[in-house]
Amino acid sequence: MRIRSLGVIDDAVVELSPGFTAVTGETGAGKTMVVTSLGLLLGGRADPALVRIGAKSAVVEGRIAVPPDSSAAVRAEEAGAELDDGALLVSRTVSAEGRSRAHLGGRSVPVGLLSELADDLVAVHGQTDQQGLLKPARQRGALDRYAGDAVAVPLAKYTAAYRRLRAVTAEVDEITTRARERAQEADLLRFGLEEIGGVEPREGEDTELAAEAERLGHAEALASAATSAHAALAGNPEDPEVVDASTLVAGASRALEAVRSHDPALSALADRLGEIGILLSDVAGELAGYADDLDADPLRLAAVEERRAALTQLTRKYGADIDAVLAWAEEGAVRLTELEGDDDRLDELVAERDALRAELAGLAQTLTEARREAASRFAAAVTEELASLAMPHARVSIAISSTEVPEGADGVVVDGRTVAYGPAGVDEVELLLAPHPGAPARPIAKGASGGELSRVMLAVEVVFAGTDPVPTYLFDEVDAGVGGKAAVEIGRRLARLAKSAQVVVVTHLPQVAAFADRQLLVEKTNDGMVTRSGVQVLEGEDRVRELSRMLAGQEDSETARAHAEELLATARGDG
Repeated sequence: MRIRSLGVIDDAVVELSPGFTAVTGETGAGKTMVVTSLGLLLGGRADPALVRIGAKSAVVEGRIAVPPDSSAAVRAEEAGAELDDGALLVSRTVSAEGRSRAHLGGRSVPVGLLSELADDLVAVHGQTDQQGLLKPARQRGALDRYAGDAVAVPLAKYTAAYRRLRAVTAEVDEITTRARERAQEADLLRFGLEEIGGVEPREGEDTELAAEAERLGHAEALASAATSAHAALAGNPEDPEVVDASTLVAGASRALEAVRSHDPALSALADRLGEIGILLSDVAGELAGYADDLDADPLRLAAVEERRAALTQLTRKYGADIDAVLAWAEEGAVRLTELEGDDDRLDELVAERDALRAELAGLAQTLTEARREAASRFAAAVTEELASLAMPHARVSIAISSTEVPEGADGVVVDGRTVAYGPAGVDEVELLLAPHPGAPARPIAKGASGGELSRVMLAVEVVFAGTDPVPTYLFDEVDAGVGGKAAVEIGRRLARLAKSAQVVVVTHLPQVAAFADRQLLVEKTNDGMVTRSGVQVLEGEDRVRELSRMLAGQEDSETARAHAEELLATARGDG
């Protein structure tokens, strides 16, 4: 990795060994920035506070070796990334304003893609994980992860059934508790539908009746106007002296007809006059028909107004116009059918709820059995790890229990007992520790000292590491609170783990660092920055000096040097 302007690091290169790499340095030197950098490359949250003061942005670049047929390589190539000689080039930039950019294999990609790849590339284990594992809910999740498909498959089915049961139960409660409200709603709908059905409105009827009422209310004026207009166009038999428009147009047409052959322009005008004559004749005929058909019928007008009043009653209650009223009626009929079917629906839902509870009970039993089997193996594996961490007499066990609920309370029946259940089953999981023979097994949060707790948690992490199909494991000061022989055993155990995977450990323990294949020293310059030369690969005398400093705080102490050389010899002898 190359790290620039991140925290106290100005510009530094970190070269990790294929086996076991230990990162050491004084407190505050920037060791945690190595972990933070790797976290950014793996899609971690971008905090602008990480950007070094005075810099515009922090940049982390990494080269990660991946097999070409691995899921990480396939997913990266699907995103358009290209492998560089069997490696993925990853970069992450965080601006001082908080903006973040990610690049993978030469392509700009969403940060979320880096998070996806992280699951297949690196498993990070740190003190935060340890504290989280003190919580029973996290312990159950950890056990489930260790158990693999034996728990994952039935748990997926259980989760789906649990969600459906929650939905069905909520609907049953809604129908039951709102029974009175729903009955009132049904009565209102029924009344409205009966009222609309009694009137039997037609689509658009209110608009049609409004037009008819307007016509009937002005029938005499309309008839008089139509008669006058007809006389002006076609003449009045009772007053033959008045010249009408049709006669005048006919005279004009005859005048042009005699000479139209002498000029095409005049001929065109004659044609247009002929068209006008035909149009006048048509309009005059329609006006005559309109006047004859128009009937000032007071009885019809009264009937129209009465019908309009009935429709207005509907539009006041159910919609802006009759079309809206009819739409309300259609929707209301559907809703009324739902409400009237509540009893049948309730019976169906109750039957489904009971069936789901029975299904959950069976799946919960399967989960419990799978967890108990996995718990036995997990506890044995952690106990064996503790023997390698200078706790040969400690015993770890996992208690799996469930909580009975009172009769009538919400629960599922498992092994003849009605027990509480949740989205992950009925089991409560707790990790117990008996630190020595004769000691009672107690929850690890209460039954272990600080040093013992660190070792128990490291043992748990190592067991998890054996089940995580990833090529790299990062341990961030998980050895805090440990010293002496136990620290040597931790270093020896991590070295064995590194024979099958890449292991990176940020540590302050010389006993752990001595077992590393490569030791990196992070140190600041006089101005408080870590520069390019501030991350050194320690070899030979330099490594002895750093281990001496870690042991005694003095690089040149002869006693410390002798102890450091002894640690290195012990580690090489184990290798």
